[in-house]
Amino acid sequence: MGRNNRKRRTSMTTKVVAGSAALALGGGGLVWANFYASAHESNSGQNQVKAAGAQIATIQCPDVGQKLTNVPNGARNGVSTELANLDKQITEAYARLASTRQAQANDPGFVQNAILGPLKEKRSAALDRIRINIQRAGGQVANLSQFAACTGVPAAQPQTNAGQGGQQQNGGGQQQNGGQQQGGQQQGGQQQGGQQQNGQGGNGPTAADFVDITKVQGNAQLGVGQNGLPANGGSGSRGVFITKCGTNGNKNHNTDNVIVAPGVSNGAHHLHDYVGNQSNDAFASDQELAGAQTTCQNQGDKSSYFWPVLRLQNGQQDFDQNRDGGGKEGNVGKILQPVKAQLKFVGNKKGNVVAMPTALRIITGDAKAFVNGNANANVNWSCTGFENKVQLHDKYPICPQGSQVVRTTNFQSCWDGKNIDSANHRTHVAFVQADGSCANGFKAIPQLQVRLVYNVPAPKLQNGQVIQPYAVDTFPENIHKPITDHNDFINFFSTNLMNKMVNCINTGQRCQ
Repeated sequence: MGRNNRKRRTSMTTKVVAGSAALALGGGGLVWANFYASAHESNSGQNQVKAAGAQIATIQCPDVGQKLTNVPNGARNGVSTELANLDKQITEAYARLASTRQAQANDPGFVQNAILGPLKEKRSAALDRIRINIQRAGGQVANLSQFAACTGVPAAQPQTNAGQGGQQQNGGGQQQNGGQQQGGQQQGGQQQGGQQQNGQGGNGPTAADFVDITKVQGNAQLGVGQNGLPANGGSGSRGVFITKCGTNGNKNHNTDNVIVAPGVSNGAHHLHDYVGNQSNDAFASDQELAGAQTTCQNQGDKSSYFWPVLRLQNGQQDFDQNRDGGGKEGNVGKILQPVKAQLKFVGNKKGNVVAMPTALRIITGDAKAFVNGNANANVNWSCTGFENKVQLHDKYPICPQGSQVVRTTNFQSCWDGKNIDSANHRTHVAFVQADGSCANGFKAIPQLQVRLVYNVPAPKLQNGQVIQPYAVDTFPENIHKPITDHNDFINFFSTNLMNKMVNCINTGQRCQ
C-alpha cells in the first residue's frame, strides 16, 4: 500500500516560498451555493424555520483555508495543522449527525444543541490557535471568529435544471483541452436529490446525482483540433507532451494530502490513487519526493499525480472498510482501477510556455464543492463516444452498453513566476483568460490534462432510487456528489526532461 506503513514523523520539511506577513480574507464570508438560501438573504429567518422542521442532510461550514490567502511562512505548518483539525471536527460532527436520526426526529433542537453548537465551540478554539500562529510569526489577522458557526443543510430541497448537462455559466476559470477558458461557475451543482440518502454507505450518492448521457443535450466545448493538438490556429504553442505513468496497478493508496495537510495522517478523509511518484504521503519532504521511485516510463518524471478513487457500490467492501478515510467515513464499495490514465501537457493559445519550477503544487477542482459552492469546481464527467458532445459537471453519467465512464481534468496553466505554493494553494496559479492569455503578469506554463477511463457497470434508476451506483470518494459531509471531483499535481520533472517538454510544446511537436 505504498508508504502507508512507513514510520510517521512529527515534522514536515516541504519547501514553501515565503509569503507576505499579512493575512487576507477573501470573499468576506461564507461562500454559499446559489441553490441554498443563505443567512444574509432577507428571508433567512423564514428559511431557518423551515430548516428546523426538515431532516438535516449534511453540515455546511465556511472553508477557512480558502480565505487565508497570505500567511507568514513561519506560521504555515501550524496553520495547516489547525485547518486539518477543522476538517476532522466537521467529519466527527457529520458522523454524529448521521447516527442520531431518531433523536433528531424526536427533538427539533437536537441538531443545533448537540451537534452544531459544540462544533462551533471546537472551531472557535481552532480558529483562535490559527490567529496565535499567524501573530507569533509577525502576521496580521482579521476576525476569524466569524467563520466558527456552521449550518445544517436540510435534505428536502426543490429540484433544479442541473440534469440538463450542468452547462457552465460565468467566467470562473475552467480551461478546456486547447488551453482555452470555459466558464467556471456551474449552475445547479448543489442538488440534494430530495430526502433520499441512498448509496451503500448511507450518505450517497442519490438517484438525482445520475443522468442517462444519451438523454443529455450536447454541451461540450473541447477546444481541440485533430490528434489532440490545441485548436489554436497558427498561433500559440501547439505541441503535446505525453507521460505514461500507469493506472496505479500496484495499489498505492493513502488518505493523506501533503499539499493541504502536510504532517497530518488522514488529512484528506478520503482515499487517493497515486501514479508517478511513489513516496507521496503526508510526511514526505521535497527531498524525499525528488529521490523517490516513479511508475512513469520516463524515469525523469518523478512528479506526483493523485486523485480520489472511484468506487462501485455493489455490496462489496474493500481493504479499507474499517479504516479512517474509508468505510469509517462513508467511503465504501469496491475500488475501481482506471483502465486508462492519460497524462498530457499542452501549450498556450497565445504564445510560448515556460518551464514549471521544481516542486510546484497545483490543486484543481474543489473536494468540498458541494458545501463550499462551486467557485473552484472543475469537473468533467462523460462517456467514451460522447466526449465531443457532452461534458457533465454536476452529474455522474450512466453510459450505454459498450461505453466507459470518463473523468477529465484540465489544470490551471498560468503561474505567478515566483511561488511553488500559496497559503490557500490556489493564488499562485490561475486559469487563462477568455482569449488564452495569462493575467496579472502570470506566465504561461504547460497545461496538465488528466483523462481517466473506467469500466463501470451502468447503475439503474428505480422508483427514485439508484441501484448499484458508483461514486468518487469525498469528505464525508460532501456526500459523494460528482461536483466534488478534483485532481492534484506536484512537479518533479528533471530539469532536462522539463526543458524537453517546453521545447516540444513551443515547437509544435508531439513528444513523450
